[in-house]
Amino acid sequence: MSNSSSLNEFILLAFTDARELQLLHFSLFLGIYLAALLGNGLIITAVACDQHLHTPMYFFLLNLSLLDLGTVSTTVPKSMANSLRGTRAISYSGCAAQVFLIVFLFSAEYSLLTVMAYDRYIAICRPLHYETLMGSRVCVKMAAAAWGTSFLHALVHTATTFSIPLCQGNTVDQFFCEIPQILKLSCSDSYLREVGLLVVSGCLGFGCFIFIVLSYVQIFTVVLRIPSEQGRHKAFSTCIPHLAVFSLFVSTSKFAYLKPPSLSSPALDLVVTVLYSVVPPTVNPLIYSMRNKELKDALRKVISWTFFSTGNIAIALHK
Repeated sequence: MSNSSSLNEFILLAFTDARELQLLHFSLFLGIYLAALLGNGLIITAVACDQHLHTPMYFFLLNLSLLDLGTVSTTVPKSMANSLRGTRAISYSGCAAQVFLIVFLFSAEYSLLTVMAYDRYIAICRPLHYETLMGSRVCVKMAAAAWGTSFLHALVHTATTFSIPLCQGNTVDQFFCEIPQILKLSCSDSYLREVGLLVVSGCLGFGCFIFIVLSYVQIFTVVLRIPSEQGRHKAFSTCIPHLAVFSLFVSTSKFAYLKPPSLSSPALDLVVTVLYSVVPPTVNPLIYSMRNKELKDALRKVISWTFFSTGNIAIALHK
């Protein structure tokens, strides 16, 4: 391969070459994918249909579930299809699409988690100003800013990455296309432009991380001063799920990219990538619904309505 213009496809890293294990991998990923679709789909439906959940916190949660659905749908189906067909190939355009969507969705999710931390800070630390500072128009603008800036961010990174000449083969050491693995195939100093962009993005991400940490320091300071145990429990129940989701998202992704080279190996890299790209979108709905009574009640209504409608359809078809 002399350069990127001659590439028609990339070869992804396979979980295994044994046919039986490939089918096992397909089955496991199918179960994970269906669980992610079900969990996030239920949250989206519950928030959209239940008037009691038409608040800023649940509006942002709906956006988060949409992003989680997009994230898991970008990587898992292609990996499943490759395992089922016993192949490792992905087209050049498919690889570029994966890079764009991964950067877009992860950037938007990180931005949204930052906005959600701000929402919790205003709700607990400045409750008298909450309606003013977190009105419906403000929430829509913040969500739109998260999606819009992430789209531009992904567009710049994807265009820069795939403008770099590639001459180190076409094998990507990951089960989906990601920028660091594509850069390993470069054969000129042009990749330094993308490295510079990644450093800038990392600095912005670190700024968001500091903002979230400082927000929760102030939140917990205020919550611990609440005199009633019931009040503290209610405040914690709205903050802990978000903090758990944020911690899972950050810890897995940071370990994947910042772990010491001595710990790096194809098998470990594969496992860690699954942890940060597949596990969070699947378990996020569970985390948010465990300690949230309002969301649990709304989910029960959605599930009951689904079974009731399915039963009526079955009866009608039987007649």
